[in-house]
Amino acid sequence: MKPEPRFWAVIPAAGVGSRMRADRPKQYLPLAGRTVIEQTLDIFLRHPRIAGVVVAVSHDDAYFPSLCPTADKPLKVVDGGAERCHSVLNALRGLKALAQPDDWVLVHDAARPCLSDEDLEGLIQALGDDPVGGILATPVRDTKKRATPDGRIAATVDRSDLWRAFTPQMFRLDALAGALEKALNDGFMVTDEASALEHAGQSPRLVEGSAENIKITRPEDLRLAEFYLAERKRASTTRNET
Repeated sequence: MKPEPRFWAVIPAAGVGSRMRADRPKQYLPLAGRTVIEQTLDIFLRHPRIAGVVVAVSHDDAYFPSLCPTADKPLKVVDGGAERCHSVLNALRGLKALAQPDDWVLVHDAARPCLSDEDLEGLIQALGDDPVGGILATPVRDTKKRATPDGRIAATVDRSDLWRAFTPQMFRLDALAGALEKALNDGFMVTDEASALEHAGQSPRLVEGSAENIKITRPEDLRLAEFYLAERKRASTTRNET
């Protein structure tokens, strides 16, 4: 009897985050008593349906070895690459020693520490039987403008079918690895995993998630993430006391 597919997490964490103007990569900045990446890792390490996690870090990373994430499941570290897609592909190659070709892989940004347990479970539930896979996203609600080269408005863009792409992005191990390899061989530099599947002719599904799943790119994002995490902790404490 063929075993049920398992769910694995891949965390690309080889970036430097230059827009943060910090003394270290943004994933190692302090957030709510821990580092950003520790908050992110904990989301997947505590989730009962995640079989294990692979983290891709820079080959000269001086920060990750000092962290002590609590894990009762496999936590594998691999070298990252020049771009996100290279880091993810390296992680997938490392994962093949643990996982089956049809297992699901959830790729999540190291700098998205506010993913909720509910959104993670919702993505797994929504895509577990999907033939392609998909991503967490949210519909665009702000008015969108297209700009001219000199910074003036060229047009207002119809937002009715526009979505903001988030992570995790969830696809089968072999399908995702093959799509990334094809994109790189074709000279097509992907910015997320879904675009690699799109380049391979697939149509990933959009699963609506919370807008609180922010990506930390600027200093003010840290303050917002701190607020979201504090609110969740407060709500959890209140539930446990009632």
